[in-house]
Amino acid sequence: MDRRRDPHVQLTDSTAGRLLPDVLQRNPVSLGPATLPDERAARRTLLGQVERLEAELASLFCSTWPRKGFDWNVRGRAGPRLLSLGELEELRDELAERVATGRRALSDRTYVEEQNRVRIEEMLLDPAAHKWERVSHEDIGEPGCRHWHVRPRMGLLGMLAGWWRVVISSGCPLST
Repeated sequence: MDRRRDPHVQLTDSTAGRLLPDVLQRNPVSLGPATLPDERAARRTLLGQVERLEAELASLFCSTWPRKGFDWNVRGRAGPRLLSLGELEELRDELAERVATGRRALSDRTYVEEQNRVRIEEMLLDPAAHKWERVSHEDIGEPGCRHWHVRPRMGLLGMLAGWWRVVISSGCPLST
């Protein structure tokens, strides 16, 4: 046997005296992904979880729309690239924490807003029991400048006589 140029090609003598390649033994080129099959399944599962958490975060964002004070900033991930399993797990955990925090904050806020709605109803039913109380649209989670305010009817005379009423403002003042 004679080896020429490429060490992976074996040459043999033919019947005509020329050297012909017998068997090509080259390293096969892998065109598939560089990840192991186990890693692909884990990656697919993590990406599904990230997708579900992002959808939940988006629905929370839509649920809180007129309200202010929620943090919806998204931090960058150093440009477009394929995340490793560890980075995907970190992303999933971060999204899960943000969804849980958003749910708690929205739950707390809606509880307070519902208490303020009940307070408005009580003010309308018995204004004398809620003297000088004021509830705004922002307190019930709605946009605008409207206020419910318990005031005496006919000023000082009404206050001395115990005549109270709920005054509902007409909205935002005109800009000057």
